[in-house]
Amino acid sequence: HGGGHAERGGQAARVIGEGYHKLRHAIRREYVAQLYHAKKTAWITNAYFVPDPVVLRALTRARDRGVDVRVLVPAETDVAIVRHASRATWSRLLRHGVRIYEYDGSILHAKSAVIDGQWSTIGTFNLDYLSLHWLLEVNLCVLDEAFGSTMQRSFLRDLEQSREVDARAHRFRPLGDRLLELILYRFRKFL
Repeated sequence: HGGGHAERGGQAARVIGEGYHKLRHAIRREYVAQLYHAKKTAWITNAYFVPDPVVLRALTRARDRGVDVRVLVPAETDVAIVRHASRATWSRLLRHGVRIYEYDGSILHAKSAVIDGQWSTIGTFNLDYLSLHWLLEVNLCVLDEAFGSTMQRSFLRDLEQSREVDARAHRFRPLGDRLLELILYRFRKFL
């Protein structure tokens, strides 16, 4: 549940579970802490990416410090309303220089991140309200350069099957789309 640790051969691994009460925000806290300490890169793959203001702030501040922040989301999703809610956050991220990619391969269900090629996480946790407040989630966090390098290579391979979101095109998307996205983001607690 909380955070078991294991070290072997220079690798440090920790399992973090989203339980109840004080453990509820453990995975998000770890994500945010790592984003605030990022120096070079912060690459995130998330199937249901609907970040709350705390995560948005950590992402934009990392980018403002010069960190290469990239987010990979599915181009097609099995939950269309979540896709609209996610897009409501993109303008702010794109304005700060965060690069967002839509994966064109099969449905993307991955939930992972690699920061500075050192810290990596993979598991069931999405950066959305459901994972944060309702679902029981578990992630493995690994502090290891070799594992981080593998995660980075995997992320770059996925980018080869993705297209980058154009900030200008996103800014000038139809007003109806923007209103729908804003409404659904406001109601993200119910998605």
